[in-house]
Amino acid sequence: MLDKLTAFLDREEKNLIAARRELHQIAEPGWCEYQTTSFIVRFLEKLPAVVYTGRDVTAEKRMGLPPKKTDRFFFEKAEASGVDRKLLDRMKGGFTGAVAVLDTGRPGPASALRFDIDALPITEASTDHLPAAEGFASRNEGTMHACAHDGHTAIGLYTARFIAEHLDELTGTFTFLFQPAEEGSRGAEAMVAKGWLDHIDYFLSGHLGIHDLEAGTIASGTYQFLATTKLDAYFTGVSAHAGVDPSAGKNALLAAASAAGNLQAVAPPREGITRLNVGRLEAGEGRNIIPSSAFMMLETRGETTDLNDYMEKEARRIIEAAAAMYEVEVTIDTAGKGVAAASGEKTASVLKGLKGKRLTHVVDPLPLGGSEDAAWMMKRVQENGGEAAYLLYGTKLPYGHHHPQFDFDEAAMAAAVETLGLLIDYYHRKEK
Repeated sequence: MLDKLTAFLDREEKNLIAARRELHQIAEPGWCEYQTTSFIVRFLEKLPAVVYTGRDVTAEKRMGLPPKKTDRFFFEKAEASGVDRKLLDRMKGGFTGAVAVLDTGRPGPASALRFDIDALPITEASTDHLPAAEGFASRNEGTMHACAHDGHTAIGLYTARFIAEHLDELTGTFTFLFQPAEEGSRGAEAMVAKGWLDHIDYFLSGHLGIHDLEAGTIASGTYQFLATTKLDAYFTGVSAHAGVDPSAGKNALLAAASAAGNLQAVAPPREGITRLNVGRLEAGEGRNIIPSSAFMMLETRGETTDLNDYMEKEARRIIEAAAAMYEVEVTIDTAGKGVAAASGEKTASVLKGLKGKRLTHVVDPLPLGGSEDAAWMMKRVQENGGEAAYLLYGTKLPYGHHHPQFDFDEAAMAAAVETLGLLIDYYHRKEK
């Protein structure tokens, strides 16, 4: 199979890179990936696959939906770009993402491969940045693929194409999950709830970067996924004239600011990694008005679900106490939630025994040190007795993830496709 992978990538690597660059230009945030989903569907429909979209992809209940204004902006932009009307109607309301099933028609294992598709609310750099220099920077101001999901999507598409070309040499079924809303830990649970992971023997996913490695180096697994909760806090006070009648007001800004400061004083537990970050705080109308509203976005993380639960409980307690101190109301919504996970050992062992051309070096599993929405899928597969692995695809990182100048070595994508192809061949080969 290696010779066939080599021939495929020799032929398709330029197209793989071109696909990534086109996806990079249409960066869209979670639950708004209308153009991105259209790109994916148009590609998949050329394969001998059954393609699912809209409410067939995710459960009706989804976390962290965007403001209606944001959804409308990206929906109308997709509409103006010529996205198929029937597909747009299926996706309306943020039902983005796609699933493709390839069936060999022969008994064998069921594998699922997951690729995240959303971008981040970051304004992309215009200097010292390859996408800007080469003319493929994001066309959506304030939204950028700063975490390599454009690369992940391209890897998924070309892995699917390779499998489609060699179905007669494989057994079982392959489910390709193009997941919306990974950022903020929002989309995976909704796909799990739809049942896509219920009968899976092997689950594969991965990430470009995370650690600064040469392209062609693959980490054979990942551990130290942090459980996480994303919270939105809405403070509601009472407006008043700041000079004439200040005592008639209830200051939501001060309540939110007090909460933001005191959240940093949560006592860390004795053992285990925890995190807490206030990422956004908005409040007030003018200098002479007692602010009647404030909005805060924050997150907690923990090395285990119990540790994250502790951090979330403390965060809620402090926010509610700050609101009470300033006599304002507060509502706290859960905008996203992720669980802890770790890669299985079987895939790591298999990977170390495989040889590739673009896959030049396999290293031991490495810590993620952050949260990953794929953990929901890994957990479901492992609970059902399946094998779940999360790989890291090496690339040099001159700028880290979630930075306006983030970019990656595009050669890493071909190495990732080769790695996934070799693993699929190992697990699904017709004659072993």
